[in-house]
Amino acid sequence: MRAALLRTVFSGSAFLGSAFLGSMAVAAPAGLTGYQGAWVLAGRDCAEVFSAAGRGLSFRKPVDLFAPAFIVSGQRIRTPMASCRVRSIRTVEGRDHLALDCANAVASNDVAVIMAPAKDGTLTRYYSDQDPTGIAYRRCPERQGRMSAR
Repeated sequence: MRAALLRTVFSGSAFLGSAFLGSMAVAAPAGLTGYQGAWVLAGRDCAEVFSAAGRGLSFRKPVDLFAPAFIVSGQRIRTPMASCRVRSIRTVEGRDHLALDCANAVASNDVAVIMAPAKDGTLTRYYSDQDPTGIAYRRCPERQGRMSAR
């Protein structure tokens, strides 16, 4: 049941979502450098999901728990519902396979994520090794005034 709940949460919000982590300066592993920042499903408005917070972005209050968005900061990936620590990254055929330790208010679990940067600056998240197309996410600008641009 716990695994099914986490899979449902993971599917609905792109990654397991976030609890507030506070501002922690953590160096990004080499494989995460290109993923740093706030990401939203292509076609969604960044300003509807994120707001400016210090030198970066955070989830807009009240948080939309099912927003298809996430924030990569150092070795952490946060979504509206959970927080994940990246345990490892391995690249297979151009796709990065991330092993995550994720937790939300209900449970914690190991989660596997497959994604790859695209040539146009977007990120593609794949549901499995056999997924040929994936789902595109775009990085949101760190300055709130420019966030509404699609």
